[in-house]
Amino acid sequence: MNRIFAGLLLLSLSVMVEVVQAQEESPRAISEMTEGMQRFNGFFDLYWEESTGHLYWEFKEIGQQFLYQVSLSSGLGSNPVGLDRGQLGSTAILQVHRVGPRVLLMEPNYKYRARSENPDEVRAVEDAFAPSIHWGFVIEAETENRLLVDATDFFLRDTHGAALKLENAGQGNYELDRTRSVFHVPHTKAFPKNNEVETILTFTSKRPGELVESVAASGEAITLRQRHSIVALPDGNYMPRLADPRIGVFGPKFLDYATPIDKPFTVRWVARHRLEKMNPNASTSVAIKPLTYYVDRGAPEPIRSALVEGAQWWNEAFEAAGFIDGFRVEILPLDADPMDIRYNMIHWTHRSTRGWSYGGSVSDPRTGEIIKGNVNLGSLRLRQDYLIGQGLLSAVGDTGSLSGCGLSDSPGFEYLATVANVADPVEMALARVRQLSAHEVGHTLGFPHNYLASTYGRRASVMDYPAPLVGLRDGEIDLSDAYGVGIGEYDKLAVRWLYSHFPTGTNHTKLLEAIVIEGLRKEIRFMTYINNVIADGAHPLASVWDNGADPVNMLQHEILVRQIGLQKFGPHVIQQGEPMSVLEQALVPLYLHHRYQLKAAANTLGGTDYYYALKGDGQTPVTIVPGKQQRIALETMLETLRAQFLAIPERILEMIPPPAYRYEDGEMFDRFTGLNFDPLAAASASADYTVAIILQGPRMARLVEHNARSKEYPGLGEVVEQMYDATWFTESPRNTYHLQIQRIAQRSVVDGLLREASSGKNPSYVRAILSDKLDTLAKRLNGSSDANVQLVLGDIRRWQDRPEGVMAPAAISDMPPGSPIGAPK
Repeated sequence: MNRIFAGLLLLSLSVMVEVVQAQEESPRAISEMTEGMQRFNGFFDLYWEESTGHLYWEFKEIGQQFLYQVSLSSGLGSNPVGLDRGQLGSTAILQVHRVGPRVLLMEPNYKYRARSENPDEVRAVEDAFAPSIHWGFVIEAETENRLLVDATDFFLRDTHGAALKLENAGQGNYELDRTRSVFHVPHTKAFPKNNEVETILTFTSKRPGELVESVAASGEAITLRQRHSIVALPDGNYMPRLADPRIGVFGPKFLDYATPIDKPFTVRWVARHRLEKMNPNASTSVAIKPLTYYVDRGAPEPIRSALVEGAQWWNEAFEAAGFIDGFRVEILPLDADPMDIRYNMIHWTHRSTRGWSYGGSVSDPRTGEIIKGNVNLGSLRLRQDYLIGQGLLSAVGDTGSLSGCGLSDSPGFEYLATVANVADPVEMALARVRQLSAHEVGHTLGFPHNYLASTYGRRASVMDYPAPLVGLRDGEIDLSDAYGVGIGEYDKLAVRWLYSHFPTGTNHTKLLEAIVIEGLRKEIRFMTYINNVIADGAHPLASVWDNGADPVNMLQHEILVRQIGLQKFGPHVIQQGEPMSVLEQALVPLYLHHRYQLKAAANTLGGTDYYYALKGDGQTPVTIVPGKQQRIALETMLETLRAQFLAIPERILEMIPPPAYRYEDGEMFDRFTGLNFDPLAAASASADYTVAIILQGPRMARLVEHNARSKEYPGLGEVVEQMYDATWFTESPRNTYHLQIQRIAQRSVVDGLLREASSGKNPSYVRAILSDKLDTLAKRLNGSSDANVQLVLGDIRRWQDRPEGVMAPAAISDMPPGSPIGAPK
């Protein structure tokens, strides 16, 4: 009996201990837990505990959804790595779930949906495609339905993926060092509809890459600031709009499994800001809330004013859409945070080398509604345009300087904002900044590139990639109209289509179609880069960095501009007191002045004029470019393989010494001559570029296909024969310098043929023609005693006798990054 009593007593005591422990382990009240902490009262309440360095997050509603945006508040400063100040990162909608003692943040999968009134049909799609749980928290305190979690680990992590970007750029394996990572409390804020949390993260590596070493204070420890924006979702009053391929628009795309079987399965919506008229029934009305963009206070004058002016061009398009003063551009207020999700921003982004500018948006993945427009403009692009102007103009003169931005720091120069001088590379650079500001803002408004716009009207869209339009006046180069001013006709049409707020009760679909048809009747066309990237263009009028309705005629013009520029090139293009070696940096864009118009003209060869046609809209889907036009294009392009074109005048060679001490930077040609400038390497790079453009894979395949359909069109064999005639079987120059240049062009042609005939990316019928033409050349050259010819013959024979895959074709000579920049974004 005593044993039984003792056992019951012990059991009772054990149960009491467990009850006490359970009571002690149950979450404390939020007020008790957060006593003495700094509270950020806003969309979500956050609590900062100074003593521990922890940040706590309070959830008030289970099931609540919000938008979660990651971005960079500070950058690395390296364009190749791509970690820029003001850069947007990932966007997601997260939903709050509670499971026992945990809070989960789950991202629903909006790429697959069922827009149906049947909840079982909706659930079937939701269960078929995986969502993503971003984080799980342990509940630290609880009061009624309010939950408090420690969010320190959630925020103090590399959400932006900086370490992965560094690794992908070959800059080393970096790890986040938590001992050197903290919250940036002054930039952690709370507002009624958004929270902004900023962290200072330090990444370490024992073997940092060269790029990192060149820009970071210490390559072994990189410190960046990352921003977490937690944003209330927009209300349900926004009306999504279906995209139309004839008007270029960004936007979300998803599969709708509730779509009837005879209807399109893929839904393509537009991305746009919510902009509504105060009076939608009026043809023109003020906006309920105008779109306002803010320019970075870090941009110096006169650049800042140029950024404002260029972006403000869009107001003309919004006025055409019926909005009175619906689009505004202002300088960011002094006390405003540029990373705050509420501000549409134009950032002035510094890097150690020239790089891309880009415009992006934060948008609601459910609908496409744009919440924040965000532009990053690379500051060194301005210098490149200035450099282009330097090389083109016959004399710099007192053309002004951009005080504070480093284009010219010589004393005694003052910028005259009201003077437009035809010989003013500074004004040309500012004109480009205005256009660039408008261009990148256009992306944030929802518009992609339109690479047709430079060929109709008069610069019909700021969404094209414009090369400087170089005029000739009395034999002199004229840059007074280098870049356009104002918005284009296509831009007005596109804004009307995307942003028009129609009267209540009207048929929006018919009104939108009417806008498109109006544009088609006026030949206001759209063509983006998907089919017309730098190396793979098929449309004869859609290219980057080009000008004019006839790309071949414009290439002839640019060749003449280049010729005049080289004739007048001299020490006057640099500032007094600068080393003569920097002449090379001004020479590079001038020598390659033809390169992008050459690419544009090449699209005529094997080209097809096509439309984004819809059934019933009356457009002709596709037409092969007439054979006569193709042959004229080829003849013009082959001029760039002539020795007289490729040879840099000897008087220029006598001006350019090896780089002066501590002036080794800048964009220059590769060289085989050590420190000395190498004109043969420059000629080789230019010739290789022309050959690669002509022998571009899809172009060769189209040449074969078109010629098989009709002999009106030039075939690939004919093109190769014309290349031979322009280089191998033409009169040899008497000048030995030009003769050596000709040999370089000959070699470029042979190496290009060997390379493409070996490439498995080309179909067999292309490789067969190229192989036959190589054999034909070898037979025609057989018997020559010239050492260069003997090497070519030997290389062709060795290539013909090769075991498959043994002989690698010669590499293409590297080109400098070029003007205005390498490839489109």
